[in-house]
Amino acid sequence: MLSAVEQAIEGAILNLDHQEIKKLLTKLPKGKRLRAKLILYIAKENKESIKLASIAEMIHAASLLHDDVIDDAMQRRGVESINALYGNKNAIMLGDILYSIGFFELVDMGSIIAKSISNAVVQLSIGELDDVSLSKQFNVDAVIYRDMIYKKTASLMEACAYSAAILAGKNADAYALYGKNLGIAFQMIDDLLDITSDAQTLGKPALHDFVEGKTTLPYIYLHNRLNNEDKKKLEAMHARSLDMKEQEWILLNIKKYDIIQKCYLEAKELVLEALEAIKDEKNQKLNSIAKEMIDRSF
Repeated sequence: MLSAVEQAIEGAILNLDHQEIKKLLTKLPKGKRLRAKLILYIAKENKESIKLASIAEMIHAASLLHDDVIDDAMQRRGVESINALYGNKNAIMLGDILYSIGFFELVDMGSIIAKSISNAVVQLSIGELDDVSLSKQFNVDAVIYRDMIYKKTASLMEACAYSAAILAGKNADAYALYGKNLGIAFQMIDDLLDITSDAQTLGKPALHDFVEGKTTLPYIYLHNRLNNEDKKKLEAMHARSLDMKEQEWILLNIKKYDIIQKCYLEAKELVLEALEAIKDEKNQKLNSIAKEMIDRSF
């Protein structure tokens, strides 16, 4: 099923007839293709859904290219990032090219779908900007965190699910809720894995997000539980390299206050709400995607 999406992406790139761009794209990790799967599972495999899925994945890839430059990330899913291999300028321009191809193809999808996907790109860009701004200080507000990850991660998944439902003549609002909740839960679980996974599995050092200045939900909840002295201690560790003793202190307190379980249950609640929204459809593939999101070991 996904092979048709890969062919559509490759075809769009080949039309550019530019060898340097083709070379750069061979180094771009394909990832889980979660957005493509959502579209194809909702709208089934046909010419329009394949095109929409390829557009969504090109837009997502573009956002990751820019994200890696912003974060100075040298790896993406365990392999060297485009900016590490070819520099920031090439990574930014490749992202711009993928965005532009996506928007060019989106014009033929109809105004409702085009507006939905385009607005999601605006939201994810604002979310990225908010993420950068929030990294300058220790954020203690979970509402602000959730709003940022909705924009940065969930808005495009929401738009993909909504647009696929429009193509299929299904309840678009129900599927939009499914995509939104799935996207928020996906990012929350990723943030947990940054704490619980080893560096080899994660493809980056453990606690990397905190070192980079990202105050994700576990750190917000931990901060809420600590006494004033330990609050200041945690804040002082924010956005800097941590020695082994400091890492152990953070992990010990996360375990002491059962922070991982609290965050996991919050993500699970979002997934269950997503499944409830589409329960009448009895779509086993969408059920499986949602359950895979939360059936993990921490």
